[in-house]
Amino acid sequence: MAEVISMEDIRATASTLGIDVSNIDFDSIRLPPGEDFGITSDDDDLHEEDPLEYDPGFGNIIVVDNLPVVPREKFEKLEGVVRKIYSQIGVIKEDGLWMPVDSDTQKTLGYCFIEYNTPQEAELAREKTNGYKLDRAHIFAVNMFDDFDRFMKVPDEWAPPETKPYTPGENLQHWLTDEKARDQFVIRAGSDTEVLWNDARHLKPEPVYKRAYWTESFVQWSPLGTYLATVHRQGAAVWGGATAFNRLMRYAHPQVKLIDFSPGEKYLVTYSSHEPSNPRDTHRVVLNVFDVRTGKVMRDFKGSMDEFSVGGAGGVSGVSWPVFRWGGGKEDKYFARIGKNVISVYETETFSLIDKKSLKVENVMDLSWSPADPILALFVPELGGGNQPARVSLVQIPSKEELRQKNLFSVSDCKMYWQSNGDYLAVKVDRYTKTKKSTYTGFELFRIKERDIPIEVLELENKNDKIIAFAWEPKGHRFAVIHGDSPRPDVSFYSMRSGSNTGRVSKLTTLKGKQANALFWSPAGRYIILAGLKGFNGQLEFYNVDELETMATAEHFMATDIEWDPTGRYVATSVTSVHEMENGFNIWSFNGKLLYRILKDHFFQFLWRPRPPSFLSPEKEEEIAKNLKKYSKKYEAEDQDVSMLLSEQDREKRKMLKDEWERWVNDWKRWHEEEKAERQRLRDGEASDEEEEYEAKEVEVEELLDVSEEVLSFDLDQE
Repeated sequence: MAEVISMEDIRATASTLGIDVSNIDFDSIRLPPGEDFGITSDDDDLHEEDPLEYDPGFGNIIVVDNLPVVPREKFEKLEGVVRKIYSQIGVIKEDGLWMPVDSDTQKTLGYCFIEYNTPQEAELAREKTNGYKLDRAHIFAVNMFDDFDRFMKVPDEWAPPETKPYTPGENLQHWLTDEKARDQFVIRAGSDTEVLWNDARHLKPEPVYKRAYWTESFVQWSPLGTYLATVHRQGAAVWGGATAFNRLMRYAHPQVKLIDFSPGEKYLVTYSSHEPSNPRDTHRVVLNVFDVRTGKVMRDFKGSMDEFSVGGAGGVSGVSWPVFRWGGGKEDKYFARIGKNVISVYETETFSLIDKKSLKVENVMDLSWSPADPILALFVPELGGGNQPARVSLVQIPSKEELRQKNLFSVSDCKMYWQSNGDYLAVKVDRYTKTKKSTYTGFELFRIKERDIPIEVLELENKNDKIIAFAWEPKGHRFAVIHGDSPRPDVSFYSMRSGSNTGRVSKLTTLKGKQANALFWSPAGRYIILAGLKGFNGQLEFYNVDELETMATAEHFMATDIEWDPTGRYVATSVTSVHEMENGFNIWSFNGKLLYRILKDHFFQFLWRPRPPSFLSPEKEEEIAKNLKKYSKKYEAEDQDVSMLLSEQDREKRKMLKDEWERWVNDWKRWHEEEKAERQRLRDGEASDEEEEYEAKEVEVEELLDVSEEVLSFDLDQE
């Protein structure tokens, strides 16, 4: 197999040969038909048939054991009972229930086979009825028919597993060592998916890796940027590496629609839904939790759509997504989901329920984990027509101890917003007025890290203002609110600190009449973009919250998405294919300067590659900030070199254009001289080409256009 080299190696080789790589269009390079130079395409195995999906086994058959042993005269009655139990779960095929009989005693053997239309129905029947208690003496033991074949293949004698030699893997964090401290991003346009460096100094992106038909629906970075995930009919896959994006692991899940990583990248959740055989039934949902590194299914969850549609605001086909909410920070210790009147919290050491039971919370509607601590925030709406108030509770995990509770009255709706460090929780509460004809909004602000978790109530000056957007400053103590009526609502900034009193919220300022409906804080805090998306046609205001001043205003017409890079240095705005025109993306500096613009037809996605948290302590980061001038000298020198290089390139470009113009002028003069004799002949012997030697004469020409006759009558009496 041929050796694959990186772009850095290609540039180094080209430099020794005196070739400028930037002038080469790699997309135009085509190999001869049938030739791959020994480099096997990674696409080949993506189109191979997945044996897990197309296995022609008996996956739709279950074996039900521990049935009563009855004589032939009671056979029909027992079959009717079994059919009644199992036909509620799925459609049993015609002649799909077989109960063997002992030929000597003419009694049943105590088990039966049931064949469903689909494997999904068979799996659901096994889950629902394994351990089903028919009576005291008969508790069902249900297995898949395919399992027996697997059990029979287990050897009688144990043999130690084969030991494979250790081969060191690639450094999956190699991209973080970029000498220019650049960030990467991925884009999808048309059939191509491409990873690029953001080379803001050179005002252009630099290609890293490009591939056609890399995914069948979307791509997704893992939360720490280690992996890029793709989605296919057979399942999901993750990619990464030091010099290229190699496939690291596959996760078999037919017809997967959605994926979600745990915050620490240890686990991957995949989701699919399948149409039932009976049109009256809801869709069948399958969720798998994979170990990212090994590809092993740690636990699967199957059930009807109704079982997974409780809680949360976003969803797909009626399912709240993500179904599982991860807690415990980057350690991925816990995950939870809402059921009907329960919250199920699982720990990842055994992937079982904490204390082997769910937390009963009547009518619970939403939950949200603290980003830093194993604390669950729960919202329960009003019950009994308002007799039992709504409430927000904070519950410690794994002890399930309630740390704080706040009762809320006349509640219409409630949304919870955690600050990124878990220091504060803001609860936006929409309440009915006394007449119940309208609502007004206020905030309940929880100070999580303070003793007894004090709560402060914040109401806007105009209580009737509609809340359009809310956002915490990352790692900070401030938050922003867009409130009022469109098309020009107000934007207010608040701080959880008030001068010397750190325990009281205070308003910093209100910006009147802004064309904004979305807030985008820099990941480093301090700066925020007030954005007007959708109906506001991409209005952008870059605002410095420290100085309370606008740095720049701009527009990206029809912008659909805005995303800061993970360092807070650059911002990407994009127009995706929901609009037919102007598809592509713009890269801006943090203070609102447009650096470069890339147009792409059929543009679908733009995603910055996340960065893992810094290993520097807060004290070290503070020390670097104080001595920034000392550290910045090196980068200022590099910036100056790049600036000079760009200036030199601009001068070369202008010189090239000037030389090209002069060549054209000289060619024109030569052609003019060569055609002089022909011009003289056409001018009846006049040899001069100089305008001043011509005599201008004005000649008047009269031309008869039309003649018409008309008879006019005169009244002689009036004369």
